[in-house]
Amino acid sequence: MSNIVAIVGRPNVGKSTLFNRLVQRRDAIVDSVSGVTRDRHYGKSDWNGKQFSLIDTGGWAIGSDDVFEEEIRKQVEIAIDEADSIIFVVNVEEGITPMDTEVANLLRKVKKPIFLAVNKVDNAMRDADAVEFYNLGLGEYYTISSINGSGTGELLDALAEKLEADIPVENELPRFAVVGRPNAGKSSFINALIGEDRNIVTDIAGTTRDSIDTKYNRFGFDFNLVDTAGIRKKSKVKEDLEFYTVMRAVRAIEYCDVAIVVIDATRGFEGQDENIFWLAEKNKKGVVVLINKWDLIEKETNTMRDFEAKIRKEIAPFTDVPILFISALTKQRIFKAIETAVEVFENRKKRIPTSKLNEAMLDFFKNNEPPAYKGKYVKIKFCTQLPTPTPQFVFFCNLPQYIKESYKRFTENKLRELFDFTGVPIVIYFRKK
Repeated sequence: MSNIVAIVGRPNVGKSTLFNRLVQRRDAIVDSVSGVTRDRHYGKSDWNGKQFSLIDTGGWAIGSDDVFEEEIRKQVEIAIDEADSIIFVVNVEEGITPMDTEVANLLRKVKKPIFLAVNKVDNAMRDADAVEFYNLGLGEYYTISSINGSGTGELLDALAEKLEADIPVENELPRFAVVGRPNAGKSSFINALIGEDRNIVTDIAGTTRDSIDTKYNRFGFDFNLVDTAGIRKKSKVKEDLEFYTVMRAVRAIEYCDVAIVVIDATRGFEGQDENIFWLAEKNKKGVVVLINKWDLIEKETNTMRDFEAKIRKEIAPFTDVPILFISALTKQRIFKAIETAVEVFENRKKRIPTSKLNEAMLDFFKNNEPPAYKGKYVKIKFCTQLPTPTPQFVFFCNLPQYIKESYKRFTENKLRELFDFTGVPIVIYFRKK
């Protein structure tokens, strides 16, 4: 079970500062994603043993002042709909503004935990001023200063109490989530699969809110196909709203085993596609990239090769990812796409026996020692795969502090070459024996 926490509020109340503090907090941070084309809006964090994804709505408010309010309202509505808990940030310096009142009116109707965070409270006088925010009718509030972090511990304690504990689901069917930006052809891809092959057993209402899970059988293999495109069409929400795509992708990716990232060939690999790709990578999910609508592209001798090379350059250093060129319309290579997703799923749960791992890797290290540092030589003596749900390896050596990032990548590439981890993020640690 995953928890999504959205931070909402009008501009310039300190939402992004709070977001950065919660996500970078040394004892709370698990992971964070840098949106490649813009600031960070999505982070993975944990507090008191509860994991949650944090989404900052601030960065999505775009447009001139008159569009501003409508944009904020839309984002609050989406957050209310998609998040499990909401942190509503207000600014003690300015007191209650009409926009705060409007956001509060929306939030009061919601049956979800709402945490009112009064920001910029960094002295006793401001603490007294915060009392005014009782008038928003949201009950208890938390005084914080996102700049120096005071009060955020109490806020997180209260938040963690409301979050659901992570319970691993045993023996559930593998989940393949079809994700991508609007109009990339996610639904067409799923419809092409399902329409041609009547192996469907049941339609299950997905745990991921209103995404549709279809139980599907192919190559003697049962799995759930999760269609994120089919999530409620809302009259209130413009379908192309970027923030909405991110919210949906976050939830679908967190629940899946393999993310099938669908890209529109006519638009190329854009910033939002890249963000969705890195969400999957940071969450340690298997990844398959599908370039859809390939039938619409005028082709020359090297069109496919050049297109693929451009994508691999964008997704470096995690380039060991299957990229397939498909057409949902003509059904070109759609079953190859599913076969590839099954292979990636198998790679993700692969376990390498310790003896086999040591035999191959110690031999490799003998011939490719890490560069000496200040006249000191690093000797790698033993390695093992950790008992984690996704591939993680630990290499024991005498001077782990001298191992450079480039050598880690070199090691990862060798592991991939020897044991085939295509489509799967790998984590490598060097530790003192």
